[in-house]
Amino acid sequence: MELSVLLLFIPACFALNMAPGPNNLLSVSNATRYGFKRSSLAGTGRLLAFAIMIAMASAGLAAVLQTSAMLFQGLKIIGAAYLIYLAIQLWRAKPEAGTQARVEEVSMLCLARQEFLVAASNPKAILIFSAFLPQFVDVTRPIAGQFLLLGALFLGLEMIAICAYAGMGVHMRRWFSEPRGQRLFNRGCAVLLTGAASMLARRS
Repeated sequence: MELSVLLLFIPACFALNMAPGPNNLLSVSNATRYGFKRSSLAGTGRLLAFAIMIAMASAGLAAVLQTSAMLFQGLKIIGAAYLIYLAIQLWRAKPEAGTQARVEEVSMLCLARQEFLVAASNPKAILIFSAFLPQFVDVTRPIAGQFLLLGALFLGLEMIAICAYAGMGVHMRRWFSEPRGQRLFNRGCAVLLTGAASMLARRS
């Protein structure tokens, strides 16, 4: 793959990685509650979901979603429902219990599973990969290797975005150190997640 293509791909890709969305919001929320390290490691669940989607896009399976309106709509509804579930959990969270207590109650696997499910339940992510990555593929050369390189770069930049949003969450935790502030932040995130769920369900 030519260097000029990569120089175009990397900034465009990073803009997608850094765009606010349910997963990045989840990284901020987790960081305020469980710290930078746990929030960043939880992002591996998201990376796994995106890796599967990239593999599906490279195999052409994304075309199934593009041609099956019923399947696409069903996945959107499932994704929206899961975001609303997370919003309810955040709304009901009890900051008075203390950060350390919550850290012990929620396992790393649980946080990673949340990241995975939020990413995997958004069918638009698959369509993004099927529409975005191919723009940088040279069809006169072996495609699999190019998809592998572009996918690896995407995941690497996504990890940077995960850490960046987790870092934002850590700084915000200092502003919301009191129980009342924590509750307001959790409920603000809950409202935003509900809004994201509504947009996901409505958009075609």
